[in-house]
Order: sequence, then structure tokens, then C-alpha cells
Amino acid sequence: MIDKFSQKALLLDFYGGLLTEKQKLFMSLHYEEDMSLSEISEEFGVSRQAVHDIVKRSEKILEEYEKELGLVKRFMIQREKLIKAKNILMSKVDDTEIKSVIDIIDELIDI
Repeated sequence: MIDKFSQKALLLDFYGGLLTEKQKLFMSLHYEEDMSLSEISEEFGVSRQAVHDIVKRSEKILEEYEKELGLVKRFMIQREKLIKAKNILMSKVDDTEIKSVIDIIDELIDI
């Protein structure tokens, strides 16, 4: 299970292109660059409340997309299954072909 902050960043990764430029920018600064709402408001010369409203509205939009489409949930389930498959294969790591499969799985997990 991932923390709330990481969950919001994942939602932004998956659905951020569906937000307005300002929504996407403020969300990115807050969740990916770890800027506070006050720092964002100072940077753009707007009130902290305005930034808060944009971020909260954007979060709600992203959560609605996830509720309808479920891409993040599907991604997380697939990632967990890949990790389990990798762990099973690692117990048989002597085989060169299995090592190649493990490398492919690692690439998929880290996407």
C-alpha cells in the first residue's frame, strides 16, 4: 500500500494530461516537487487559499477519473503480481533464460 502523497502523484502521472495547465502545474509542484501551498502561492503571486482550492479541485477530478477508469489500481495490482512472479523466478536463478525473464520483470516494475 502506498501513502496518500504517493497516491496523488500517481494519479497525476496517469491523468494529469486531462487537467488544465494551471491545475497540472500546481499539482506537480505540490506533489512531485514537494512545494507547500504557501510556496506555490508566493511563486505565482496568488493567495494560499487560491492554490488550496485549485489543488483540492484537481485532486477531486483525478480521483473521479480513477474511480471511473481504475488505471492506477490496475497498475498497482499488475506491479504486485510482477514482484511475486520475480520472487518465484529468483529461487530458480541458475538458469540463464530465467535470469533474462527476471531482468524484463525488473524493467516493467520500474516503469
